[in-house]
Parts: sequence; structure tokens; C-alpha cells
Amino acid sequence: MSTENLPWDARAFLPADADPDLDQLRRAAAGCQGCDLYRTGTQTVFGEGPRRAQVMFVGEQPGDQEDRAGKPFVGPAGRVLDDALDELGIDRSGVYVTNAVKHFKWTGRGKRRIHSKPNAREIRACRPWLDAELEEVEPRVIVVLGATAAQALLGASFRVTQQRGKPLEGTGLAPYVVATVHPASILRAPDPETRESEGRAFVDDLRTVKHLLNTA
Repeated sequence: MSTENLPWDARAFLPADADPDLDQLRRAAAGCQGCDLYRTGTQTVFGEGPRRAQVMFVGEQPGDQEDRAGKPFVGPAGRVLDDALDELGIDRSGVYVTNAVKHFKWTGRGKRRIHSKPNAREIRACRPWLDAELEEVEPRVIVVLGATAAQALLGASFRVTQQRGKPLEGTGLAPYVVATVHPASILRAPDPETRESEGRAFVDDLRTVKHLLNTA
């Protein structure tokens, strides 16, 4: 299939069932060719977690380890997220984790595969999967991790730096949306002191999520 013939939208690959469950969506997404990222990703990395989870975390895209494992947030950034959840007493198995884009976009550097930011067209093409996950899970709180996920759901003008950690209402997505940095950005901090302070700020942002759950 040439790039010109690609549908550039995942809608053609959604299950025919009018109300598909997460397993049906996951199986259908495995064959998605809605954009050309399926050519370079090892496999589709669909979301993971329980139906009707109270919290849904949305990142940018799977990384190298997630691409190989076929599971979201199992690499270094996932461990940062896990540590923050553990500190706050939020059970990772009780939340839903996913990404705005379901395939790993990368460029080669020797034997390494280096993350490459998905473009607006690729994000739009993958949006039907995210919409289907939101409809099925119906989370009370959506946590958007990083600028790509935030802008995918909240618009191109949204700035995480200005709104991080603040509960947003009236988005039409969930009762509450909370934006924060992507945990991978903490790992890219230039020194241990900055990494520590960024990690504390990340936990503080997620503390807002814990408060929203406790006041449900």
C-alpha cells in the first residue's frame, strides 16, 4: 500500500460493533493502518487497564520498550509514573494508561531507535482510538502527560506550563482533566538536583488527582 492510498484516519479500522468493548478495540487496533506509522512500529501499543477506571493517563506515544513489549508505560518513564503512584497510594492496576498515538515513531541512530515527535496529522489519524477508549472507560479524571497529549485533547493553544496540576472542568472529556509533564521529561533533566525537584513537582500534580478521587 502506498502512502498516497492510506486513509489517514483510524475510523476505517474501528470494530463494526456499535458499542465495542476494550478487547474488541484492542484486537481491531492491532491491524490499524490509518497512518504510515504502522510501517515502522513493531506493533500497535493499545491502552491497558480496567473498564470504568476512575483515572485515565494519556501520554504521547509508546517508547522503544513499549513498542517491543506491546504494553504502555513499561519503560523508564513508566517506572517514574509507577513510583509517583506508589508514593500517593494509587494502585497502577486500577488506572487506565494509554497514548494519543499508538505506534512508536522513531529515527535510527546507529543501533538505537530514537523517539521522534508525532506530527499533527498522525495525532489526528489516531484520535478515533483514543475517543473510543474514553467512551468505553468513562474516567472521572483524565491526566494528560506532556504537551502532545494535552494539545491532542485540549487544543493547540493549551500550555501545560501554565495549567499543570489544576483541575479543569467543562472540557466535555471527563468531569476533570489534569495536565502535567510527561515522566520522560523528568528523566531528561540535566542533573540529579533538577531531576529530584521535577519529580517532586510531578508527584504534587498527581496529588491533585488523588484529592479529586477522594472527594468523588
